[in-house]
Parts: sequence; C-alpha cells; structure tokens
Amino acid sequence: MRRTAAVLPLICIFSFSRIDLLAQMKIGYISINELLNSMPEFKKADTTLAVFRNRLEEQFDAIQKEYGEQQGILNSRDTIKYSKVQLDVKRQNLADMLTIIQNYNQQASQQQDQKRQEILAPVQKKADDAIQAVAKENGYVYILEKETLHVFPSSEDVLPLVKKKLGIK
Repeated sequence: MRRTAAVLPLICIFSFSRIDLLAQMKIGYISINELLNSMPEFKKADTTLAVFRNRLEEQFDAIQKEYGEQQGILNSRDTIKYSKVQLDVKRQNLADMLTIIQNYNQQASQQQDQKRQEILAPVQKKADDAIQAVAKENGYVYILEKETLHVFPSSEDVLPLVKKKLGIK
C-alpha cells in the first residue's frame, strides 16, 4: 500500500510533464498541391509536360494514320498489282503496326511518368527545402500535408510562410 501511495504522485508528475511537453510541440499543415501550383517553376514544368504530351499524341496520330493508309491499300482492288510476297510483307507490316498501336498507350504513359519525375524533382525539392526551413525557423516539430487531414486549425497553415520564403505572392 505504501508503495502505491509513493508511486502514484510520481505517475501524476510524469503524466503532467508529458502533457506539457505535447502542448509545447508546434504542429502545422500545408497544401503541397497549392504550394506547387503557385510556384513559377511548376508552371514552366507543367508547360513542358504539356508539350511533351502533345508530341506523344502527334506521334500516335501519325502511326494511326499510317496504319489506316496501309489497311486501305490492302483492302482496295489495287492489290492485284502486288505479288503474293509483297502482299505478305504488307500484311506483316500492318500486323506490326497494330502491335505498336496497341502498346503505344502503355509506353507513352511510362515515358510521360518518367518525364514528369525528371522535370518535377527539382521543383519538389525546392518546395521541400523551403518547408524544412520554415519549420526550423518557426519552431514547427511536424508539418503535415493538408490533403490527408480531415480536421485542421486555420491558424497553423504554414503555406503563407513557405510562399513568403520562396518569394511567391
């Protein structure tokens, strides 16, 4: 009984000091998407990605057009002027083009993802570095992504501080 009476005050002291420690932790949140969309580097990268995507679409359209033309030749009455070997070669070329068309979307998607990573990596690093600097300068122990939170206090949004750090209005 004496032991319990002696331990109980110690437990209370440790519990209250733990609550005090948690109260001193500063936690903020930020919308990474909003930050990235406000960065000029991101806008430039987005434009570069759009140009890349358009080039891929133009290549796909050219392949489809060529396929349509080759298919039209094989379906026309003019096939009489070709030998059996020539027709077999044309049919094989058409089958190869169909395979290319079927695989193009997957390959283009992979190319797009690689290009996106390549272009956005420096922009994301700059944003992460700014968030780290703001956290350190303002005493934040944690900065969470706003997009993953359901409830957050409006006073702890660090987006304005990070934008200021990056010189973004």
